[in-house]
Amino acid sequence: MRDLEIYIRDLESSAVSSWLASHLDDIELRDDALGDRAVKGSAHYRAHRVRINLYPGAGGKRYTSVILEGEDLPWVSDLDCARSAWRAMDTEIRCSPGDWKEGEPVEDEKWWRLDQRGEQLVVWN
Repeated sequence: MRDLEIYIRDLESSAVSSWLASHLDDIELRDDALGDRAVKGSAHYRAHRVRINLYPGAGGKRYTSVILEGEDLPWVSDLDCARSAWRAMDTEIRCSPGDWKEGEPVEDEKWWRLDQRGEQLVVWN
């Protein structure tokens, strides 16, 4: 099972469904109901089930965590997924650079930030 996680700033209702619809089949996701609670859904990619989870208020109140889990996914890394989301939604997207491991300190942890300024490694706060 692979998973990808990105953080979308100021996510607008139904934006995730619209973006994912161009990459996945049979999407079942009620992101129009996105408020303060998690939204769960599913889709398919190359006949494999993909679980979709949205968690508002992650990484600060203005970000929504989007987690995709499945045997096969349209992107090979969080950064590839973030690039696709940024092109589709034109709002700030953040993701892990992929080298952090559970239990390591996060004080100096760098994140990819994608926005109108380009792609940069930044400290979250």
